[in-house]
Amino acid sequence: MINIKVMKKIYKNMLIATGIPAALLFAACSDNIDPVVESLDFSRLMSPVGTEVRVVNRNSVRLNWSPVRGAEAYVVEFSEDSLLFSPVARTENVTADDLPVTFTLAGETRYSVRVKAIAGGIAESKWFAATFKTDAENIFYPVDLHDVEATLVTLRWPAGSVVTDLIIQPGDVTRPLEAVEKENGYATITGLTGETAYTVVLKNGAKTRGTLSFTTLIDLGGAIQVNPADNLEALVEGASDGDIFALMPGTYAVNADILVSRSISIKGARPTDKPVITGAILKPNGTASLQLKDIVFDGTGSDGNQMIVYEGGGTTGELKIADCEIKNYVKGTLYVNTATLVESLAITGCVYTNVECNGGDFIDFRNGLARSFVFTGNTVNNCATGRDLFRMDAGGSTNFPGETSTITITNNTFYKAASGSSKRLLYVRLANHSILFNKNIIALSQGIYTNQAATTVTELKNNNYFEAPNYVTTGNVQDVPANGYTTLDPGFANATAGDFTVSNETLIENGIGDPRWLP
Repeated sequence: MINIKVMKKIYKNMLIATGIPAALLFAACSDNIDPVVESLDFSRLMSPVGTEVRVVNRNSVRLNWSPVRGAEAYVVEFSEDSLLFSPVARTENVTADDLPVTFTLAGETRYSVRVKAIAGGIAESKWFAATFKTDAENIFYPVDLHDVEATLVTLRWPAGSVVTDLIIQPGDVTRPLEAVEKENGYATITGLTGETAYTVVLKNGAKTRGTLSFTTLIDLGGAIQVNPADNLEALVEGASDGDIFALMPGTYAVNADILVSRSISIKGARPTDKPVITGAILKPNGTASLQLKDIVFDGTGSDGNQMIVYEGGGTTGELKIADCEIKNYVKGTLYVNTATLVESLAITGCVYTNVECNGGDFIDFRNGLARSFVFTGNTVNNCATGRDLFRMDAGGSTNFPGETSTITITNNTFYKAASGSSKRLLYVRLANHSILFNKNIIALSQGIYTNQAATTVTELKNNNYFEAPNYVTTGNVQDVPANGYTTLDPGFANATAGDFTVSNETLIENGIGDPRWLP
């Protein structure tokens, strides 16, 4: 026999959970039970359920929900507040066929949205409501190659956009926009400094409508302009201390050794259109310092030597290589086989591709050393297939017994580098040294850290090994779980084509690898 009291309790709990009016409870739970009800008729439409509110493309919102039975359309209202709807700023009518539906709104704004179902002959539904905030817009067009110079830049955005000011950093300078600039959609900023990184924010009152970063070109007023038709070898070998050579875009077919006996800088005049130097072997000599920036060095046509070779011995100046592309050198990229003490060596923001290392190592100190060696923010792609990656041999300590070398290798992406099972990433046998090796990605490599007892790794943290198993199992240096290493697939966009953009969220959040590839 059915226990009516128990049944009433069960039905009451179920109906309250689903929102069915309690009055239905007593109609359904009587001693005279009616036949099963196959449909329910309500006095009003149900509210939209399964509603999704998602900000897309910075300042648009995409709405989607499950269609409501009997609804003919839906009313969507927006307000610029948090669930107050006072006042309603925008009202839209949509149908189920429109779903999902996207609305473009102002950027950098807190919104509330609510949706209700409507139909003729029945009461409208209750509102479904949510709040969200749009991201700052970015309506700037990319900086065109010819729009940036040493002391000025022209910035562009859609003509007729509602904008008020430009805010320029560094300096926190607010530059009001003129009516003609707003109408035309571009403005020129003057009075900038050469070789300086700037960020400009486009504003509409308090709201951001665009953010753009760029670096100004070399100020040719303080540099020697060099064109592809000029004799680069003769210019460098005849230089004076402090000379800055600004290379205009194009190809410089050197195919020879270049002796660097003065402290100079060789830079690309337009970082977005780097000059290409082919077949050059640079040979710093004496106390000369050398800075290389924004250049493509292609070893094709060289005599097969390393890209930079120290031959003279003694104490030399600093070597800086920044934002360069270096490829197709046969023997390696740097060779020190003489008793040479390099004051400091910093390689940052570079991309190395197809450096075979046939007859030499990638970075190869045999009888010299660097007091400070920094290798950070670089990508090493398909290199050191024939030898080791970083070699700093005992001969450096023999020639400079009182010197300590500090080696910092951080935030790099190594892909198919030192990939053979007998290849070492760190072949360091200096008597006095320390190595920090942190936040690097090593991918598709069967190499090891080292098999040398003399190699001293002071800090080894937060590295990622993808299809690179031996770095945690083999050799005299092995990574351990306590160092926070991972073995995640970085999800490179197109490694074969040299695009190492990372899609793995964990690596992105933790800042692992070459920063240029982290969205």
